Amino acid sequence: MANHKSALKRIRSNNAKRILNKYQHKTTRNAIKSLRELTNKKKAEKAFPSVASMIDKLAKRNIIHNNKAANLKSKLASHIAQL
Repeated sequence: MANHKSALKRIRSNNAKRILNKYQHKTTRNAIKSLRELTNKKKAEKAFPSVASMIDKLAKRNIIHNNKAANLKSKLASHIAQL
């Protein structure tokens, strides 16, 4: 166990950040899954900007890699184009 006050604070802050990152990542994954399940092109086109924004926020905060974010958005866009 940590012996310094700063180390204890770091543990607390890391846990809080981990929980927030986990929540945001899971929420984004669920949004991506629901977008992929859509069969109506109009609804998919309407939902795409919000999902892309969620993906960009994850990449900006280094929760996912920038290239992964780009790949996800590209695959979603091509999926919508094929509808």
